[in-house]
Amino acid sequence: MSFPDADPDDAPPEHWRYARHLEALAATPGGSAEAEVVATVLRDPDRVMAESAVVTHLDRRAAGLLADDGFTAWERAMSGVLAGRPFPERRLREWSLLKAVTRGEPWSAAELTGASDWCQRTAVRLLGSCEALELLAADARTRRVRNAAAERLRRRPAVPRSECPGLPG
Repeated sequence: MSFPDADPDDAPPEHWRYARHLEALAATPGGSAEAEVVATVLRDPDRVMAESAVVTHLDRRAAGLLADDGFTAWERAMSGVLAGRPFPERRLREWSLLKAVTRGEPWSAAELTGASDWCQRTAVRLLGSCEALELLAADARTRRVRNAAAERLRRRPAVPRSECPGLPG
């Protein structure tokens, strides 16, 4: 957001660095080069800003890789550079959980109900798993997520009962 009367020279330097970090991360093709750029960003003296830029990048990249076979290699590369940084590490773990649910890989109800509000909201928005949506409709941490999951289930196109047990049929 910009303000017409604001002088860009008056913006705090961390705002400019944040924007430059996001640009550099978005321009990185992936693989080891991406991990190197993430590591460079994390060396910024403003830890909170740097981690925020990295988490924004993780969200963008992971959403695009959710159903891609390259997710696992990307996750491995990112986990190496995120070690010791609780917030980015948790976000990456939660993207891994979302990937598992998306791809029908093993996941547990405890993982999803214990996930952050962000993860639960994202799950309701992105996932098509009836099991995950039913779980969140019943046991999500917030009423907002429970209601959104229930609404997603109500609006689903007709699905064979075997694919979505527990739905009215």
